[in-house]
Amino acid sequence: MASARVDGSTIHVATDCLTAEVRTEGYVSGVAAGTLCDRATGAVDLGFGLDIVDFLLEPGPDTPAETENPYHSGDLYHGNLPKRYVELPQICTQARKLEFRVHELGDTVVVEQWHRWSVGTYGRPAGSLWEQTLVFRDGLRYFLSSDRVTCVNDYDNVFLRIDMPGHLKHDAGDNFGRIYLSYAGEIPAAEFVDDFPPDARFLYQRRDDSIPEHMIRAYQVRRDGQPGPWLAGITLDPAVVSEAWCHQRGYVCFIEEVGGRAIRRGEQFGAAYAVGWFDDLAEARRTAAAHRGITTIALRGGQVVLA
Repeated sequence: MASARVDGSTIHVATDCLTAEVRTEGYVSGVAAGTLCDRATGAVDLGFGLDIVDFLLEPGPDTPAETENPYHSGDLYHGNLPKRYVELPQICTQARKLEFRVHELGDTVVVEQWHRWSVGTYGRPAGSLWEQTLVFRDGLRYFLSSDRVTCVNDYDNVFLRIDMPGHLKHDAGDNFGRIYLSYAGEIPAAEFVDDFPPDARFLYQRRDDSIPEHMIRAYQVRRDGQPGPWLAGITLDPAVVSEAWCHQRGYVCFIEEVGGRAIRRGEQFGAAYAVGWFDDLAEARRTAAAHRGITTIALRGGQVVLA
């Protein structure tokens, strides 16, 4: 039976397939780094955490003279992709502490977290609400998650930046063999030895006339020097992804941005995901197909609702 235990600022989750930890203080949001353990193989994630959340942005160009929080582009970190901050701070590194609730529902554990951004830019008020729901269920080697934003302003084009599945720390490809991007195919680890900017290779930008069938971003870990399972992040409705990067900047950076549409005050936008372990890419594709089109995962009346 799935279970959860709160120990200070750490939520320990266990199912028959996974163990994981969620931090509510310090580096927060999503599943904590190196804690999503696949009981079947002993594999753990290799980065800074999974479904990690940043801030709200809009297309640039930025005007440093008009804001105290300029967004820097034109470098190896951000490439030539002009953007500007909408609401801050960066949740994972600067929120420091999240409100949360934990629910044990027999074979399922649900963790809810939320935070309001406190800094607006370009004279706009802050206060948009981010909410995250994490669902761990017996029988699944992945967890389901959802990030949702309720906006306090009108925006012509706003998007939420997350890490999906999560960044990948490595030393010249020593701990993984391949990366898979459903819009670019399989890529050997050797492509990620030298740093390059997001817009140099493997950049996804949404075209409404050619939405991909799946949005899967994954890496295959090495176990005892041999190919192991895949750690995949599946965005269940591919149409919500406006842009996605996969580039090398000292680590493999798996940035994903969701939204990228006009939003009015009081409206919501977001995305839902399946994040975890798969023996092969065919299994990940089957999971993506089974849940395709879902954008919200929430707990309502004691039941997990996918919509």
